[in-house]
Amino acid sequence: SKYTAEYLLHYQIPVPVLPSLNWFLSYNPGAAFSFLSDAGGWQRWFFTIMALVVSTGIAIWLSRLSDNSRWEALSLSLILGGAMGNVIDRMVLGHVIDFIQVYYDRWYFPTFNLADSAISVGVAVLIIDSLFLQKNKDKADD
Repeated sequence: SKYTAEYLLHYQIPVPVLPSLNWFLSYNPGAAFSFLSDAGGWQRWFFTIMALVVSTGIAIWLSRLSDNSRWEALSLSLILGGAMGNVIDRMVLGHVIDFIQVYYDRWYFPTFNLADSAISVGVAVLIIDSLFLQKNKDKADD
């Protein structure tokens, strides 16, 4: 999706899709929400190494899950897939390709991509699983 956006869109020219949603090609050399995007270049390798370390930890965590941990496996897989998609961009291009712009009136949410969405959904599912579903599973096991 990121490479299709880069091929079809012009840099920082909004293409309206729906009210409050544009396709909007931008490049993010920093972390989430362009954190440290103007730090001078060191952040490319710092965030790449951090993402690889965290991804390795998630892969190990996934490999040790029991068969009945479907929601946890789903959440970790979404996080891992999203992280690796952004790592590949960062390593190859030096930045992450973002292209989804959500806004309301004059307020604009930072531009993001589907990998970012996968990470966010994965984290939300992991939180819901740990707060609610795990408790129900533990009660059923008793």
